[in-house]
Amino acid sequence: GTDLTDTMRRQAEAFGAAFLQAEATELLLDGDVKTVRTTKGDLQCCGILAATGARPRKVGFDGEEQFQGHGVAYCATCDGEFFTDKEVFVIGGGFAAAEESVFLTKYAKHVTLLIREPDFTCARAVADRARQHEKISIHYETVVESASGDSVLRTIRWRNLTTGKVTEYHAEAGDTFGVFVFAGYAPETSLLPDAVQRNTQGYVLTGRDGSTHVAGLYAAGDLCEKDLRQVVTAVSDGASAAAALEKYAAAMQQKTGIIPQMPTRTAYQSENTSVPGETLENKSKSADTLFSEEMLAQLDAAFARMQQPLVLRLYLDETSASQELRLYMETLATRTERLSLVQANDSEEEPFRPCVRIFHADGTTPTGLAFHGVPGGHEFTSFVLGLLHAAGAGKPLEPQEQIAIERLSKSNQLQIFVTLSCTLCPELVASAQRLAAESPLVTAEVYELSRFPALRDKYQIMSVPCLVVDGGKPFFGKKNLRQLLEILTVKT
Repeated sequence: GTDLTDTMRRQAEAFGAAFLQAEATELLLDGDVKTVRTTKGDLQCCGILAATGARPRKVGFDGEEQFQGHGVAYCATCDGEFFTDKEVFVIGGGFAAAEESVFLTKYAKHVTLLIREPDFTCARAVADRARQHEKISIHYETVVESASGDSVLRTIRWRNLTTGKVTEYHAEAGDTFGVFVFAGYAPETSLLPDAVQRNTQGYVLTGRDGSTHVAGLYAAGDLCEKDLRQVVTAVSDGASAAAALEKYAAAMQQKTGIIPQMPTRTAYQSENTSVPGETLENKSKSADTLFSEEMLAQLDAAFARMQQPLVLRLYLDETSASQELRLYMETLATRTERLSLVQANDSEEEPFRPCVRIFHADGTTPTGLAFHGVPGGHEFTSFVLGLLHAAGAGKPLEPQEQIAIERLSKSNQLQIFVTLSCTLCPELVASAQRLAAESPLVTAEVYELSRFPALRDKYQIMSVPCLVVDGGKPFFGKKNLRQLLEILTVKT
């Protein structure tokens, strides 16, 4: 999948597509020329394709908001491992609930499905896998009334809609459990104007070509009204809309006389361009095959942009993870003279090993960046981006971002807890590392959470990504640089 999407991106860029990593804040759709306002400036265009997707729908039981990240979760892939050998409750009776309940049995001691309807609402073949699984029990016509506890969940209460019987489950002394909500999705349409027609559930109504009732605005994917929400249908939507948009844009160019120039590849280049693919994985423990030749070429191109040399200081122990971290860092150091490797003495203070800390060229001045664990999976690209930021090779900041950083007046220690399989973690990591690279008042310490259960228990973390500022209350979910600065500004 990673190789395929990376090839698609390079092909798109070869035909003139430009990628911009920014947040769209407003759409101005009047007239033949539209404007998309973003955190990186305004963009003008003839047509817009909205593909903002959908977000997990919350059920609304007491405690759902309070315990999100401390027992209540919405992604089995990201958070399932936190509930190894624990009881897990799944809310929902659709495709996702049935499929993910089976997935969660890989970790959970037992899974209890709580379904509002008299039966599953998905295909029988999918439902039967849950019905017949020895580690899954099912309660139909059931709603959750509350989930409660202290710093984590201790009690869940549900009610049978037919009999009215109320049942409570209490975790064993000192233990907790997980609640995974799979109650469908809500379309992410807050950016779209009221003139865009929606159905009663809020999904966008489109023609077969993806066109909406607003001229020049098209929609594709999970925010649209459709019977099946899967990748294959989203891709089909996008292809149909792109073909229609091409014709629409050509007509607008002829009408307005405005013919845009094909952008160069660097016109709106994202910070991930010229660095290894979005989800490089450690597929081998051999230095010769740790990365493919293509990945090494991407690393070479990235390191060529480094303006200052850096020192990677390793804090290792006797574990295999330390050997793996050393192999990663040795491979990186062999690709450029701007990276040198130093191993710390065993006596040097560093309780959370293995760890790599990044120093400036003198080897004693910290950049404020560190990774505890092994930066593989989705975090490898984030780690390389951190090196580029520390070496002065990051993209220029927006003026408002630069001003906000300069206004920081107190030291801030950012701890970012991640898993290597999480697709939401890299944005928070990259933002925190950029902030630390720009400000001597900020440090960004990233932890591969599965390797440090003491920290997981200390902050009661049951969802990633998780941000802790100066040892305080955890923040959950992805964050961009602007959102990080808002958190630090409020704290200050």
